[in-house]
Amino acid sequence: MIRAAIVGLGWWGKHIVRRMKGSQKLKLIVALDSSDAHAAFAAEHGLRFTTDWDDVLSDPTIDAVILCTPHSMHTQQVLAAAAAGKHVFCEKPLALTREDAELSVEACRAAGVLLGIGHERRFEPASIELRRMVKEGALGTIMHVEANFSHDKLANVSESDWRASPADAPAAGMTAMGIHLTDLYLDLFGPIAEVYAQTSQRVSKRSNGDVVSVQMRFASGATGYLNAILVTPLYIGMTVFGSDAWVEIRNHTHPDTPGLTTLTYQHRNGYHDMIEFPWEDTVRRNLEVFADAVENGTRYPFSDGQKVANIATLEAICISAASNMPVPVESASGARTRAIAFTV
Repeated sequence: MIRAAIVGLGWWGKHIVRRMKGSQKLKLIVALDSSDAHAAFAAEHGLRFTTDWDDVLSDPTIDAVILCTPHSMHTQQVLAAAAAGKHVFCEKPLALTREDAELSVEACRAAGVLLGIGHERRFEPASIELRRMVKEGALGTIMHVEANFSHDKLANVSESDWRASPADAPAAGMTAMGIHLTDLYLDLFGPIAEVYAQTSQRVSKRSNGDVVSVQMRFASGATGYLNAILVTPLYIGMTVFGSDAWVEIRNHTHPDTPGLTTLTYQHRNGYHDMIEFPWEDTVRRNLEVFADAVENGTRYPFSDGQKVANIATLEAICISAASNMPVPVESASGARTRAIAFTV
């Protein structure tokens, strides 16, 4: 059993606390937040509460920390936790620049601790089936992919909230939703070579915008597109076009809410199939796979190279949106990154 501290009791931190209740693999024992306002929630869930980061780092009963904090804080918190010998599960995005992502990966590697990442969408049953299809060549040569992850859960956050800040959440919905799509892209289709991004502020007062759209080219030569909107009813989908077949996935609920996902497959020989996948608690699944890797040395399905490449892609998207120009994703440049394996 891995004993962990949850750092940050905002919306997602509280969601993790609720989802991990009763887990036989990872037990939350401490909650840390900057405000005593969350002490009652911690007590309600049987967690010791503290506002002292050093209290968490120096506690020998804590094996791992789960970071649900503003994005700009991640790097220094990962470095501090690794230096204290704590395994780290960091909510996405790991960092806001490739350089910071490299620092975190290196620090955890040097300390001999595992660095987990909050990309639970890899664990969705439909995503797992799509990965099988792609790896086994069921679609032929991959030509193009399109994906959308949009909702209005964050539409009404305060202008003073860090989620509305260009410093913590640049490029509209990229750090909230789009970063999940680029993680899936990297896992399914390999490195992204170039991006061209645009953002728009349509109805909200958020200074970071409420729409982001990204065209991209993969190192393989395939093309791709993603979109994330912060002010619209839920829409989650991905379509992959191959030379022999296409496949479409539609999520009918947000990943935090039980509901079906449908996968439709169409082959050029006329074969057509539709599969319905039941909901799985992928937030819990990701954390329990992380705990297994820590305790038993089992495989954790995110390579260090992918962790860095995803943040390099995010950084390139932010630069492109600001400059209105295509930007190369140099995720394999630099002495640090050259030493980090991309594949899992």
